[in-house]
Amino acid sequence: MMLNIFLAFMGIGLVVPVLPKFISELGMNGSSMGLMVAAFALTQLLLSPLSGKLSDRYGRKKLIVSGMFIFMLSELVFGLANSIPTLFIARIMGGAGAALLTPSIMAYVADVTSFEERGKGMGMINAAINTGFIIGPGIGGLLATYGIRIPFFAAAGAAGIAAILSLLVLPESLSKEKQQFNRELPRQKENLLQQFAKSYQSPYFMGLLIVFVVAFGLANFETVFGLFVDHKYGFTPMDIAIIITTGSIMGAVVQATIFGWIINRFGEKKVIHLCLAIGGVFIFLTLFAEQYVMIMLTTFIIFLAMDILRPAVSTSLSRQAGDEQGFVAGMNSSYTSLGNVIGPLIAGLLFDVHINLPYMVAAIALLACLVLSLRSKQAGEQHSIARAAEQHRG
Repeated sequence: MMLNIFLAFMGIGLVVPVLPKFISELGMNGSSMGLMVAAFALTQLLLSPLSGKLSDRYGRKKLIVSGMFIFMLSELVFGLANSIPTLFIARIMGGAGAALLTPSIMAYVADVTSFEERGKGMGMINAAINTGFIIGPGIGGLLATYGIRIPFFAAAGAAGIAAILSLLVLPESLSKEKQQFNRELPRQKENLLQQFAKSYQSPYFMGLLIVFVVAFGLANFETVFGLFVDHKYGFTPMDIAIIITTGSIMGAVVQATIFGWIINRFGEKKVIHLCLAIGGVFIFLTLFAEQYVMIMLTTFIIFLAMDILRPAVSTSLSRQAGDEQGFVAGMNSSYTSLGNVIGPLIAGLLFDVHINLPYMVAAIALLACLVLSLRSKQAGEQHSIARAAEQHRG
C-alpha cells in the first residue's frame, strides 16, 4: 500500500513546480485557478461519502485500483489540454479518482491495524504520501526542462504503474464475510446534506470541523503559493520545487519514525492543538519573510506542522469510528473536499485583490479553529465532571 500510494502522490508532486507557469500560458489568473482547484474538490466532495460506503460493502481494493486508473487518465488529459474547459474536465476526473482513492486508503489502514497501532499506521501512509511529494517536485522541475507538459505525462505513467501494482499485488483488507454483512445491512438513503447533518450530531464532529478548517487554511496557502512567490520574488519552477521538497522532508521522517510514539505519548488532542497554533502563526509570518532563507524556513515549519496535524486528526477519527470506518473515512474526505472547494475560490479572489490576503485569512482560520477546539474540550471536560458528580450524589 505504501509503495502504491508513494507512486500515485509522486505523480501529483511532479506537476507542482510547473503548474503556475502552465496555467499562466493558458491565460488563467488567480480567480480562474481557484475555480479549477475547486472543481477538483467539489467532485471529491460529492462522491466521497458514496465511495466510503461502497468500500464497506465491496472492499477497499476495487475502489483503490479504480481511483488510480481515473487519476492516471486525468493527468493525461491535463497534459494534452490546450484550452481552459479541457483543464476543468481533467480536474473533475482527478476529483473523481481522489474520491474513490482516499476514503478507501484510510479505511484500509484501519482494517490492518489494531487500535493501539492506528496512529503508527496513519503516520506510515502519510509518510508515503509526503515522500511522493518530496521526490515528485524535484523530478518535475528537472523534467520541465524538456517541456512544460512532460511532468503531466510522467504523472500519468506513475499513476498507471501504481494502479497495475495495486491490481496484481495488493491484498483485500476487508473479508468477504464482512463485505457480505455490510451489504445485507438496511440501507439508509441519505443525501449529502443528511450525511453532513448526521456527522454534526456525532461525537467526532469536532475532528471533522478541524479537517475542514485545516483544508480551508491550507487551500488558501497552497493554491496561490506558486503565484505568490512567482509574483513577489520571481521564483522559478526549480525554486518552488526546492522549497516544497525541503519543507516536506522532515514531515515524512517524523511520520515514518516517531509519529506513533508522539500520538501515544501526548494524545491526539494536544498534538492537534499545538499544530494548529504553529500553522496559524507561521502562515502569518510568511507575509514578513523577505529573504529566500526565511521563506524556506517558514514554509518548512508550516508543512511540518500540517504533516503531523493531518494524520493526528485521521487517527482520532478512526479510533472513534468503530464499524463505520468507510463512512467516517468518506466524511473525512468530504470535509476535506469542502474546505478545498471554498478555500481555493476565496484564495483566488483574495489574491486578485491583494497578494497577502489569502495568507491572512488562512492564519485566522487555523487560529480560530484552535480556539473552538479548546472551548469544545473544556466544555466536554466540564460535562464529564458534572455527570460524575451527579452519579456520585445518586
